[in-house]
Amino acid sequence: MNFNLTQIPERTQQPRSAGLTMVMDKGLSMNEVKNFMSIAGPHVDIVKLGFGTSFVTPNLREKIELYQSYNMPIYFGGTLFEAFLIRNQFDDYINVCKDYGISHIEVSDGSISIPHAEKCGYIEKLTKHATILSEVGSKDAAHIIPPYKWIELMKAELEAGSSYVIAEAREAGNVGIYRGSGEVREGLVQEILTQIPAEKIIWEAPQKAQQLYFLELIGCNVNLGNIAPNEVIPLEAMRIGLRGDTFELYLNK
Repeated sequence: MNFNLTQIPERTQQPRSAGLTMVMDKGLSMNEVKNFMSIAGPHVDIVKLGFGTSFVTPNLREKIELYQSYNMPIYFGGTLFEAFLIRNQFDDYINVCKDYGISHIEVSDGSISIPHAEKCGYIEKLTKHATILSEVGSKDAAHIIPPYKWIELMKAELEAGSSYVIAEAREAGNVGIYRGSGEVREGLVQEILTQIPAEKIIWEAPQKAQQLYFLELIGCNVNLGNIAPNEVIPLEAMRIGLRGDTFELYLNK
């Protein structure tokens, strides 16, 4: 850090296995990636090329290689996985990931319906090729999954080989673990945490109030995802009590 301050909580160090910040890149240019990495790189642990943007991103290979030059793990959004799957192109998807040197793969079923045993089968197959992040929860706001089911699905996917399970919220933070207003479904979150280790869950939390909730509940080393590139530095400051919302969280502790 740039100067000495006491009573700052200890953050995990890169490469981190907990306290992750996952950023969603929805179409940054090459220059924007360079600028982003120059200021936020030390505080970012993984970058997702959001939903299906990789299909239409110009200079995709160069962009991925640029991220990799900063030793930044990068992966395609789960929607792209589902787009290949529904077209019966699962093997093509594996080949695309290999071709682009992708080391992390997201397995999701937020847009299409996949029998859960089949989804776990895909996870098992893909662990041979990459580190797996699997997403639990529907993108359909009307489809409410009860807490016991969230736990059951998360447990099965971790057992199938996922390194982390991602709690679905979409890029807006208004489905899955949140109500349509963006409010956290607190009972659901706390019930999940009785059965699933916090360090194995990446909570999608694009909104500041959502990030604050998880920082207060779990601590500065909670895994947070779907963070906008320009929100990484503000989030890191909030993680360690240097933003008004968390200013008193670590004082005299």
